[in-house]
Amino acid sequence: MPRAADVGIRIGLLPSGPTGSILDVAGVGVGHATVWRDEPDPPAGRGIARTGVTVIDPGGNLFRTPIPAGAAVLNGAGECTGLLTALEWGAIETPIFLTATMQLGRVFDAACELLGAEEPGIGDEDVIIPVVAECDDSFLNDARRMQVGRDDVSSALAAARASVGSATPPSEGAVGSGTGMSCLGFKGGIGTASRLVDSGHTVGVLAMTNFGSRERLTIDGVPVGRLLPPPPEAEQTAPPAGSCIVIVLTDAPLDSAGCTRLARRAGLGLARTGSTAHHASGEIFLGAATGLRAPRGERPSVVPLSGYNLDPFFAAAVEATEESVLNSLLQASTVTGRSGNTSYGLPADDVAALLRAHGR
Repeated sequence: MPRAADVGIRIGLLPSGPTGSILDVAGVGVGHATVWRDEPDPPAGRGIARTGVTVIDPGGNLFRTPIPAGAAVLNGAGECTGLLTALEWGAIETPIFLTATMQLGRVFDAACELLGAEEPGIGDEDVIIPVVAECDDSFLNDARRMQVGRDDVSSALAAARASVGSATPPSEGAVGSGTGMSCLGFKGGIGTASRLVDSGHTVGVLAMTNFGSRERLTIDGVPVGRLLPPPPEAEQTAPPAGSCIVIVLTDAPLDSAGCTRLARRAGLGLARTGSTAHHASGEIFLGAATGLRAPRGERPSVVPLSGYNLDPFFAAAVEATEESVLNSLLQASTVTGRSGNTSYGLPADDVAALLRAHGR
């Protein structure tokens, strides 16, 4: 399956990093655990599973050296544990875990257990509140069954750490926590992108996309959703309000206020693809920066960027968010899940033809 750049889509003005993904931020890793089952309903089996876990690890011992963070909420019909702590303390001290709505508690529990086993100070010197965010994948996944387990979280975390420094982008589309997600009338999931700014820093974005309606799908300003042939009348599509989580990371020296402002710009990137932030959708954005990492309880020695110096980072976050959504669509193949519900992959060749016809 192609990425946006593979079909000639060029979003914005800033260049991408070497992998065109959040892995371009030094030290960052991304890992997935996909849960895909076709079993009878209980008690004979565990039902239909199209779900999973995705982990974004900013690197290092985050308990000992937290990193500045901030968050923004465009529409709040969703959940992200650790969000209030990030807003209050201006930092995060765990990797970021993504999953399905009704699996959030299981992932939280597993994260506490796994991270506590690694760091003796957790639960002794202080407790942690892992960052765990969710979207609703119940159109394709049997959400009544607890499909995600500790081993899935452990596998995704290990994969994230193993991916650091990779020369290729992480898997996208229907993988990990994106397995059961749908976006703008097509199959969605996980997408990522990066941008380089003139200061030499990198901004990377990873999005879990599960929002919007087909008629609003816009790619590089072209109303693709309205120009593609209409779906068959019998085709059932996912509801437009299912949420979107966007993680924005940079290696620049941004403090919590700068991270909050950076996170807020993700909403502009979503809007460019067709999001209107539906009433029942949770558009939740987290920004974090590794450039001011400091030992727990100590002030960083580097002066943070602020004011007009943040403008290039804002542009980078908008562009990378928009491209991340497109990558989540283009990288996702058709998936059929519970009750025969099907989320269809975006036809890349048709999209490319439409964009060429409009001079893109």
